[in-house]
Amino acid sequence: MSAPLVIAVPAKGRLQENAEAFFARSGLTLIKPRGARDYRGAVAGLDGVEIAYLSASEITSQLAAGAVHMGVTGEDLVREMIPDADRRVVLIEGLGFGFANVVVAVPQAWIDVRTMADIDDVATAFRHHHGRKMRVATKYINLTRDFFSAQGVIDYRIVESSGATEGAPAAGTAELIVDITTTGTTLAANGLKIVDDGTILRSQANLVAARASEWGPEQRELARVILDRIAAQARAKAFREVRARFAACDAALVDAAKQKFGVETPFGGPTSSGMLTLHCPPSQVYALTSYLRERGAQAVAVADLGYVFSRDNPLYAKLEAGL
Repeated sequence: MSAPLVIAVPAKGRLQENAEAFFARSGLTLIKPRGARDYRGAVAGLDGVEIAYLSASEITSQLAAGAVHMGVTGEDLVREMIPDADRRVVLIEGLGFGFANVVVAVPQAWIDVRTMADIDDVATAFRHHHGRKMRVATKYINLTRDFFSAQGVIDYRIVESSGATEGAPAAGTAELIVDITTTGTTLAANGLKIVDDGTILRSQANLVAARASEWGPEQRELARVILDRIAAQARAKAFREVRARFAACDAALVDAAKQKFGVETPFGGPTSSGMLTLHCPPSQVYALTSYLRERGAQAVAVADLGYVFSRDNPLYAKLEAGL
């Protein structure tokens, strides 16, 4: 019997709930056959897949080592914890939750500091005045070094943060920080502001694949099935199905609808009976229905889509290209 395809998901909290909901929307229900306290699970109705429940940082380290095939974790952790990440993992798809930005924040009292170039000026002046380098408190050591280097800032030293990073300047343990934030509210509450060009990374939860895992034919086929379902649900979310009946409908009308409203024709043009099926972005549905009725549609029906499967599987193609 071949080794299972192992997918790591967050073990607790909102991230676990969001990850399970994401898979469930694609018809992939995560279950724990041996009880809710177990840290191993499965996918209902899909043999050969094992779910490993781990912390977000553990998921990232397991991906780096190739100990799991795929995992759900934040891009910020991938970029921070895995050197040369793009050569060791494949970021298959952003999952639409876990949004947060890694940012550079300075005290609000630094009224003349608005950009990274200003920070460079302050850092040089700070070293000349105090005889030491300016301190940057952060948990994101590698991201900070890379970003500051790219911005030409060199007169600083990193103070690794083990607690609430945003409190470091007020506590006197650092002059500025690099931290993760969703709204900036906590930073503002601690007297900090984000510099205008100081967003290092816009992160969200990602489905990530490990290049170093054992990807045999069985594991690849299971991954193809899973990614096919995820892609089908993503396509369905992006469109509404619009069906119309015409006494007469020609290719020019369909081409015009494509150009005006970004519609797709999944089943080709109108049938001999005058039925036309279009897939339309949600924001354009009413405008499209008005357009069709003005041009002779006798009735127009709009429906939500559950899944839209196509011959192409872009997510699996991305995985295959990465492996």
